[in-house]
Amino acid sequence: MAHLSLDIAQLLAGSLVLVSFMLLYQDRLSGLINIFALHAFVLALSVAWQAYVQQAPHLYVTAGIALVFKAIVIPFSLRAIIKRLRIHRTVEIVGGIGWTMLIGMFLMALSLVVMLPATAAADPFAREDLAFALAIVLLGLLMMVTRRNAVSQIIGFMSLENGLILAAAGADGMPLVVEISVALSVLVAFIVIGVFLFRIRERFDTVDLFELDRVRGERR
Repeated sequence: MAHLSLDIAQLLAGSLVLVSFMLLYQDRLSGLINIFALHAFVLALSVAWQAYVQQAPHLYVTAGIALVFKAIVIPFSLRAIIKRLRIHRTVEIVGGIGWTMLIGMFLMALSLVVMLPATAAADPFAREDLAFALAIVLLGLLMMVTRRNAVSQIIGFMSLENGLILAAAGADGMPLVVEISVALSVLVAFIVIGVFLFRIRERFDTVDLFELDRVRGERR
């Protein structure tokens, strides 16, 4: 039974990494939002499984927060934002998809090489989850660096935060108050970012970061 539990935990964490690669590959905003909702759904499943294995009821709250806010509320809000702002539906990727995927595979291998030896004495559940979580964090950072659109960078940031939640859940969970405060912080940050997006769009008629840099350079 212990082996089956470990296999399912690894399957869910590995699926989360796979969905992170799908985020990197996607170049359409609508598809990106749908895949992020899937990312959050898989995270909720993974955390719920950790709650069952660890007999930690408070992790079910974390799974519920991920499911309600990240898989439903935030994707719905992002779709409303891109519709309201009439943002271009295709996202330009710096360096192209091919190079981005290659760098992503390198970061995935780097995470396994670094984390597995470093956590050799840790619990097998925590060990595997930490390695996958580091890969998800690095892939989220890569997405933020290689995307020119502010909305896609927001999704990269939130996928990065999903990796941190996976790491915390695998390492014997975290206090409920921390989970709730993190969820509220992400929600507040999302609202603030949404307000800024509206303001940027009204002021410059674009949310492309390269275009904003160009406009700023012309005004100097």
